[in-house]
Amino acid sequence: MKEVVLRKLEQTFSEMVEVRRHLHMHPELSHKEINTPAFIANQLEAFGVEVKRGVGGRGVVGTIRGGKPGKTIAFRADFDALPIQDMKQVPYKSTVSGVMHACGHDGHTAALLGFAKAMMEIKNKLSGNVVLIHQFGEELPPGGSRGMIKDGCLDGVDLVYGAHLQSKMDSGHVYVRDGYLQASEDTIRIVVRGFGTHGAEPHNGVDPILAASHIMVALQTIVSRNTDPLKELVVSIGKFHAGEADNVIPSEAVLEGTIRVFDPELRNLASRRVREIAENVAIGLGAIAEVTIKTGYDSLWNHPEAMEIVRHAAFDLYGEDAVMETPPVMPVEDFSYYTQVLPGAFFFVGAKLQDESLVFPHHHEQFDFDENAMLMTAKLFAAIYFEAQK
Repeated sequence: MKEVVLRKLEQTFSEMVEVRRHLHMHPELSHKEINTPAFIANQLEAFGVEVKRGVGGRGVVGTIRGGKPGKTIAFRADFDALPIQDMKQVPYKSTVSGVMHACGHDGHTAALLGFAKAMMEIKNKLSGNVVLIHQFGEELPPGGSRGMIKDGCLDGVDLVYGAHLQSKMDSGHVYVRDGYLQASEDTIRIVVRGFGTHGAEPHNGVDPILAASHIMVALQTIVSRNTDPLKELVVSIGKFHAGEADNVIPSEAVLEGTIRVFDPELRNLASRRVREIAENVAIGLGAIAEVTIKTGYDSLWNHPEAMEIVRHAAFDLYGEDAVMETPPVMPVEDFSYYTQVLPGAFFFVGAKLQDESLVFPHHHEQFDFDENAMLMTAKLFAAIYFEAQK
């Protein structure tokens, strides 16, 4: 049956491209998706898939019930876009000002829809069930996964899988990893309050810029002096704002940044030390620091047994040379909540364009990818499904 599905996917690849380009031209921002989930649901229903709309808010879940007993395997694709102006000169350029698919979610959706169509054509010969999770809001916390899980998208599921196309990883390769794959994220906001004065009379005030500068430097000791050097942690300040005039010491300075880490205990340590350092350094310089740390997505853990199914499926399809072990990466992903509920794995599919001048990172205004990676992803979903049924 697997070979039949693979042939059908090759036959429908042009449809995947058409779907991807339609979505690319009509992107919708996270938690504001209206037309995209309707389009997805309509496509699934046209294939004959059993569909639930509005799952967890804006999600769509399709179910293909096989004709024989077996496991229920879920596959997830996200469909939200980003607030970025599309600067590519291509026929399928975004038609929505200031919004574009700059992370490949349109490709994820097209691949999962293509997979759904091929599987439906042999539905009665399938063992077990296929669950198709089309998720909204991945790019913007609180994300869509937790709402969809709460609304039952994983009910009765045995294993869950997801894939992400990667524009800077070589096409034709699958990238896998056991354990931690993607980091957690917490956002930092530190408001340092001093006492404003004339720039020529600093002794008459309390300089929040000076205090904030010392805080920013001191925060780097969390990684260099509080953390096991064999564990990954990033504490970065990406925004520093203070003052409006060159001869005025303001009353306030604001620092904003991010914490990226894998280990939950280290995550707690980093948050605690950010607060302790900021508050105490400020006090030492006569200022006050108000610290807000907003919790973002948890780190993504791949279950080794579930990932081993991906390896075997990829080896069988593309050969061992095409399967690469990837180091963990610091960008976040709310697929993490699916693997907290039940066994599952998330993997990368190389989608780098051959023309190096057209290769750009994710979230870039000229982001694009090799569309052949969609076919590779859909075939992997099929191979994973059949491997998991063994």
